[in-house]
Amino acid sequence: MLDRLTGIEVFARVAATGSFSAAGRALGLSQTMVTKHIAALEARLGATLVHRSTRKIALTEAGQRYLEAGERILADMDAADAAITADRIDPVGLLRLNAPVSFGTDYIAPILPGFAKLYPHVTVDLALNDRLVDLVEEGWDLAVRIGQLANSQLTARRLAPCTTVVCAAPSYLAAHGTPHIVADLAQHNCLGYTLSRPVGVERWSFGAKGEIHVGIAGNLRANNGDALRKAAIAGQGIIYQPRFIVADALRSGELIALTLDQPPLPLGGIYGVYPPGRNPPAKVRVFLDFLVTAFADPPWEIS
Repeated sequence: MLDRLTGIEVFARVAATGSFSAAGRALGLSQTMVTKHIAALEARLGATLVHRSTRKIALTEAGQRYLEAGERILADMDAADAAITADRIDPVGLLRLNAPVSFGTDYIAPILPGFAKLYPHVTVDLALNDRLVDLVEEGWDLAVRIGQLANSQLTARRLAPCTTVVCAAPSYLAAHGTPHIVADLAQHNCLGYTLSRPVGVERWSFGAKGEIHVGIAGNLRANNGDALRKAAIAGQGIIYQPRFIVADALRSGELIALTLDQPPLPLGGIYGVYPPGRNPPAKVRVFLDFLVTAFADPPWEIS
């Protein structure tokens, strides 16, 4: 079956040149193929579009009407192609960005003014939540994800490392003592994060590969790291969180990092992920470049 849009383009070129052979040369087609395209159009429409003679061709009345409609279609297609090409080359339009609540609030939002100065024609639509969004189904251009990435069709770019730390407030340690080995944690009030298995509500994992486990329990569990940090600062218990959540509290002395006999589990990294495609829009590419530059020296890793 011959392509319908190509048929319209062939017909428009025949009308413009007044010749099947000239139209074929312009489009890189043989005269026979041009004839087949015109015949296919006429058969589909059930109308004669072109009067043929040995010397010239002329459009029928139906052909003239079809030409006007066809030229509008071709113009719209050219405009659509130009718009998509521009979107691939120039950073413009709406960038729908999803990020975890704590990281988005503390580290994404503060740098957005700098991005806006560099790319004033991009509007960022930032949504913050800790659930795993479906980028394709929900229409996100880009998402920030933290931890080990599950196998998927998404394209990922590493933005920064993500280390973890076990910590507690000086008041808690003064009242309950300081654990020195991971096994000691079983005797403490450990505040669990409900959205993670490795550092969750029933056990915490340690070691380079998370191969060492200790059972924990506590009187608070939450699905948000900021809530756990604030409870820990108030002296409620011990937390095991990404360093970016507790960095400021560690610097101020509100929380103290615990040195245990096993290293904390590395969470893998912080990534920008986007839907599959060889050439993402320019707005996605430049925003990822911007994040990589901004987090080249992660502020949460600086003591």
